Amino acid sequence: MDEDMARRFSALPSVEKLLRCESLEPLQDAHGRTAVLDAIRTALSQARAAIRVGDWKVEDTDAYLRARCEASLEARSQPALKPIFNLTGTVLHTNLGRAPLPDSAVRALVAAAGACNVEYDLATGERGRRESHIEELLVALTGAQAATVVNNNAAAVVLALNTLAVDRETIVSRGELVEIGGAFRIPDIMAISGSRLVEVGTTNRAHARDYRNAINADTALVMRVHTSNYEIRGFTKSVPEKVLAELAHAQDLPLLLDLGSGSLIDLAQYGLPHEPTPAESLTAGADIVTFSGDKLLGGPQAGLIVGRKALIERLNRNPLKRALRVDKLTMAALGAVLKLYGRPEHLIRELPGLRLLARSADEIKALAFKMLPIARQALPASWEVSIESCDSQVGSGSLPVDRLPSWRLSIASTRADKHEGDGLEDMARAFRYLPVPIIGRIQNGALKLDLRCLEDEPLFIEQLSALRRAGG
Repeated sequence: MDEDMARRFSALPSVEKLLRCESLEPLQDAHGRTAVLDAIRTALSQARAAIRVGDWKVEDTDAYLRARCEASLEARSQPALKPIFNLTGTVLHTNLGRAPLPDSAVRALVAAAGACNVEYDLATGERGRRESHIEELLVALTGAQAATVVNNNAAAVVLALNTLAVDRETIVSRGELVEIGGAFRIPDIMAISGSRLVEVGTTNRAHARDYRNAINADTALVMRVHTSNYEIRGFTKSVPEKVLAELAHAQDLPLLLDLGSGSLIDLAQYGLPHEPTPAESLTAGADIVTFSGDKLLGGPQAGLIVGRKALIERLNRNPLKRALRVDKLTMAALGAVLKLYGRPEHLIRELPGLRLLARSADEIKALAFKMLPIARQALPASWEVSIESCDSQVGSGSLPVDRLPSWRLSIASTRADKHEGDGLEDMARAFRYLPVPIIGRIQNGALKLDLRCLEDEPLFIEQLSALRRAGG
């Protein structure tokens, strides 16, 4: 070790000296002594590493270490889950939280955060049923005899199969054996439930006779999976739900329908493509229908199950149901969202997911022209900002082939020597590191920001100002 390096090491204060430093007392009050101690040790370790490699150019060592501690503690105090601007062009983005909750749902879950009557009957003073808070609402909205809820739609399917067809056969069309997000596949979900899969038909065509020929004494269930993640076109055929229900009922078998996304209303009234509803499936003869709460329905993550009362009661008695149950916060938010559907005249205004999906291209175009000069001012001259038309998608496996006309900002480098992707990752990272991150996507040599989901204009402009202050 040379003399200069030794001098630098000796100039570093001890942990105890920094702990006694008056300027760090407010940090101990705010974060606690243990956290401050850990931050000091980390800062000293980083300083020693910099000295070893000759990268130490600090004049005021104490001030530098205090600043490092403050920055470290501030970073640690930030929540891991942060609000972001979803400008990816995918409205119900699985990685970005899917459907944004309405204000009424947020108020409801905050109100339920303390002690609440989640499983307490206020009328009788005795233990109550958790599902009672949403069952009446779901029955009214779908026409089902009964309803229950678990933590997501995959769990709903597992519970139904494990209850109605464990150690027995479930018949499913080969063309419905889909893979959903995270590489979860219907055959795998069926296997974990304990039911044996029997495939019928081909990838593109299934007939009633295929189901009929597959039924035997070991058959417990006929199942249909709505292929919300993809669509096969051309020479295709599937058995209508009504026919499939009649076929199953003729053999005293229940029909289970996994709707996946599932919408409680006909989306066509808002200018969107029609998505099958639970009410339609129950009317067609389905005995159990499962669907998600956090996709087209616009609520929190949940798996909703509606259908015949006798079957729902069997599901509720399954010990697996307790392992899959939702907490009080989910129940509170879900109940608030379901109540919005009882006021259909206000739904488009109060339900953010539906509002964003139904937003007109003209409105988004006007917003793009409004944001264009602000974005240009926020970025260095070496970056060009333009607007262009584009297509948004619904996301989360909902309406996979349908596109929603939209408009976006396109940010590209103006450097003459640029090559594809030059500087774009750094620019995208700068947007992601803003106080409220802005998430877009890189496409065709530019960062694209689809404005369909941009509603809080003042906060967005504030982030662009922060980007400008940081030098782009």
